Amino acid sequence: MSEEILVNVTPRETRVAVVENGMLQELHIERGWRRGVVGNIYKGKVQRVMPGMQAAFVEVGLDRAAFLHANDIVRAAPAAITEGEDAPLPTPPAMPIMDLLRDGQDIVVQVVKDPIGSKGARLTTQISIPSRYLVLLPQSRVVGVSARIEDEAERQRLKSVVTELSAQHGGHGYIIRTNAEGQPAEALAEDLAYLSRVWNIVERRSRELPTCSILYEDLSLPLRAVRDLIRKDVEKVKVDSRETYERLQAFVARYMPVLAERIELYTGDRPIFDLYGVEDEIGRALDKQVPLKSGGYLVIDQTEAMTTIDVNTGSFLGQRNLEETVYRTNLEAAQAVARQLRLRNLGGIIIIDFIDMDDPEHRRQVLRTLEKALARDHAKTTVYEFSPLGLVEMTRKRTVESLERQLSEPCPECGGRGSIKTAETVTYEIFREITRAVRQFDAARLLVIASAKVVARITDEESSAVAELEEFLGKSIRFQADDQYLQEQFDVVLL
Repeated sequence: MSEEILVNVTPRETRVAVVENGMLQELHIERGWRRGVVGNIYKGKVQRVMPGMQAAFVEVGLDRAAFLHANDIVRAAPAAITEGEDAPLPTPPAMPIMDLLRDGQDIVVQVVKDPIGSKGARLTTQISIPSRYLVLLPQSRVVGVSARIEDEAERQRLKSVVTELSAQHGGHGYIIRTNAEGQPAEALAEDLAYLSRVWNIVERRSRELPTCSILYEDLSLPLRAVRDLIRKDVEKVKVDSRETYERLQAFVARYMPVLAERIELYTGDRPIFDLYGVEDEIGRALDKQVPLKSGGYLVIDQTEAMTTIDVNTGSFLGQRNLEETVYRTNLEAAQAVARQLRLRNLGGIIIIDFIDMDDPEHRRQVLRTLEKALARDHAKTTVYEFSPLGLVEMTRKRTVESLERQLSEPCPECGGRGSIKTAETVTYEIFREITRAVRQFDAARLLVIASAKVVARITDEESSAVAELEEFLGKSIRFQADDQYLQEQFDVVLL
């Protein structure tokens, strides 16, 4: 599988695209005025402890107070560690939140989820700092190995090396990342020494700096992309900014010199995202409907509570029978769903409504295809069996806003509903408002200002109804079109 990482830099925005076999799989965006804060470590102040929620709001210097749950304060050794988990899994607290925190208390916290919508950032005191091959867990003593490293001898080698190195640098806990597979002890030692230096700086700053200060800030998007996204099958990282290219070269020269030859400066006249068709893919990623090669299609609906994905056969008729047609469509849809989740960065609860299949083996194969396609996803996913209603429920870890919510805003005309009232509906609302206004206020004449489409309908199709209304009320009514009015907007003015 051929994979490339494209870095597009403009003065106020940086975008990183992961392209596999010519198809866009992931898109990461960082804008200068709104950088993500996941991974940042702050010296915060407890603003308010809420016993009923077993949580507290902590002021860290962001626009809104951040949220810290009691489960994210108490630490416990994990039963298993897998790639994507940055810290041991928490267990319920042994004591109430009031015994753990108090109002006004200073506390060192790390952001694990960006502010999303109206919700503030999510915090933890279980600090984790990633590097190329390791994740430092300063409050832990556990050394874990990514579950994606399957060779048992290699797992034992890595664990032995890191455990020995850790004992020389304070005995902290570490997660050994997938990228560490096959790396020599020297490379791991450099990574571990770097993380130790970073943690020493964080500790010193936590003592010296005032509250609401940032103690550690994660790398910028291009550097994070090189650190986290480069795998063995990534052939090139192409960058269209010389300044960013030089920063990446300096970064890899220090931390991962074997990757230096993969970093390439793109100097072509055509924009790099246009050359690879990324811009077109981004546009399609904002559509609700996703066409499949077979003629079927997906319909993706993102709501506040969950994301639903509906699979349809569309124009695909198949060659044998209905069951075979449905099965082939669902297999293709399973792969497309996995790609769309990565591309659109959809998270939380996801419900997939595959086309109904009678054959249990077909259902198993579709589920296996989905799980296999999700294996390359950097975010942690959990897929459940088909429900009695034929639905597949799954979860995907969400730390930042989806692509749609990063690039779009609710429609000003419909307010995000996805539909607007018809001109006919608005017409009858206007008639009712006229009657209400005349009964409440005394006026000889009335002026109605509305959108051009509504006014055109009233003066054309409803002209007789207007005449009847004028006779009934004994008032003169005039209509005025205004292009600035949305279809649902109107004003009734008394003259």
